[in-house]
Amino acid sequence: MVHDPAEALRGADIISTDVWTSMGQEAEADERLETFAGWTLTQSLLDHAKPSAIVFHCLPAHRGEEIDDAVLEGPRSRVWLQAENRLHVQKALMLWLLGER
Repeated sequence: MVHDPAEALRGADIISTDVWTSMGQEAEADERLETFAGWTLTQSLLDHAKPSAIVFHCLPAHRGEEIDDAVLEGPRSRVWLQAENRLHVQKALMLWLLGER
């Protein structure tokens, strides 16, 4: 376990982040924002990972909290491909649940 975000990313191949406050946890939002201050995935923080490192986020993203726009929309982001892959899985599950094979 580390307490420095730059150290956490040092040498990483893949970085995956998620929202800091999920639905149902709204009462904890202020505390979580304070706790995670400094851990927003920015380009300068991403520079501590390997140059070939890629970024995932399961969406929806709170831009500027856990990830900034430059990283989310940047060339190392695989967020939209990750979302597209989940879309196809969800469509297949719906077909299966409805008995369409």
